[in-house]
Amino acid sequence: MIALPDPPNVLWLDTYGEYEPEESLKGEVTVDISIIGGGYTGLVTAYELLRVEPTLRVAVLEAKSIGYGSSGRNGSFGMTVIGLGFGVTAMLRGKQFLKEAHAYMERAVDSMTELIQRENLDCDYSRPGFLRAATTSGYVKRIRHDIELMQSLGFDGIYWIDRDEVRERVNSPLYLGAMWEPRLVLINPAKLVREEKQLAMRSGAAVYENTPVMEITSNSSFSLRTPGGMVKAEKIVFATNAYSHLFPHLRRKQVPAFTYMIATEPLTPEQLEPVGWGGREGVEDARNLIHYYRITPDNRLIIGGGPVGLTYANDLNADDSESAWRHLEDHMALLFPSFKGAKVTHRWGGPFSVTLDLTPALGYLGDKRTVYSLGCIGHGVSTSHLNAQTIRDLLLERESDLLECPFINRTVIPWPPEPLRIVLAQGIRGYLRVEDWIYERRMPRR
Repeated sequence: MIALPDPPNVLWLDTYGEYEPEESLKGEVTVDISIIGGGYTGLVTAYELLRVEPTLRVAVLEAKSIGYGSSGRNGSFGMTVIGLGFGVTAMLRGKQFLKEAHAYMERAVDSMTELIQRENLDCDYSRPGFLRAATTSGYVKRIRHDIELMQSLGFDGIYWIDRDEVRERVNSPLYLGAMWEPRLVLINPAKLVREEKQLAMRSGAAVYENTPVMEITSNSSFSLRTPGGMVKAEKIVFATNAYSHLFPHLRRKQVPAFTYMIATEPLTPEQLEPVGWGGREGVEDARNLIHYYRITPDNRLIIGGGPVGLTYANDLNADDSESAWRHLEDHMALLFPSFKGAKVTHRWGGPFSVTLDLTPALGYLGDKRTVYSLGCIGHGVSTSHLNAQTIRDLLLERESDLLECPFINRTVIPWPPEPLRIVLAQGIRGYLRVEDWIYERRMPRR
């Protein structure tokens, strides 16, 4: 197991307050199910298993501390987006796949809301709705095409709003209109994942932090070796997402790519007044390499996206990118001139999981004793919560309509070995960059 880098200056973790991690594993324990990964997927899977079968012995093994990975660093959007969006998903996988997948994602957002409200999780929850803003005439056509596509598939909660209406909600000189979708949950990522740790433990799960799994052997049961001990388990879950390539059987199912974010100091009423944003909607643009942004409860602007980082041989030491952070600062000033000069207090990045066909994947690995989940393509906040229920039903071999989702037990096209992998990944990223440039070549610049 390789050493994981320390996390960068993440707003959510930095402002969380005192946090006491659970003790690392010492000695040998025997459980029914061992879950590798202490993010949303792993912790909610533990909770869902014990909610159905309270007598199960469940252990969650987290290599660092809870919140270290994408569950503590993400952009805070729990949304219905799959891969690179509606149109791309339909092109790559077909309209029926998109219809079934989007229904699953709508359910994911609703399920996440139900969990937070049922268990009273303190995570700065809100559900303000989602805007996909068009910033060029080409993006207007793209968004309107996607809306027509979704409406033709029977989804009537997605529609177009014109330039005046979107600027009434969020006033940017670049906005020419937007897609409006009411299904969007915003949360504080670090608060949510650590609340879910407590929830899993209250349900009866054992959670071990700073406990990386170094080796897995299998006979009649599994043995998971860690630096301080051993877990013997009848079944295991790889809830490892962007870190999945660290395990041999998952090595080529996904690759980590890196996204970057910045957060400003709390903005003043004078800075916010020209923008409005009273509804505090979550916003993305229509690019391939999207920008995503929101206002936090304490009036900071959070903005991420744009440049995507790639590394040779899936090196995980790419959380920092000065050029990406400069790009985000420049784009913030372009979007919202009154925010120009706002002090940036936090800059961070982190990996997200990418399958070759840009579609999530989960299911059995080998036999029915092992389940994995990966490939949320940067949209895993809501997905992970419903995936936890799906993983539960796979592990317990329950009859479930969740297993009808097209993400489940599908054929995952493997990424090629190096150096072909990095060439292919850079080629895909390069194509997406060029297409974005074509759409934006007449946009105003700073």
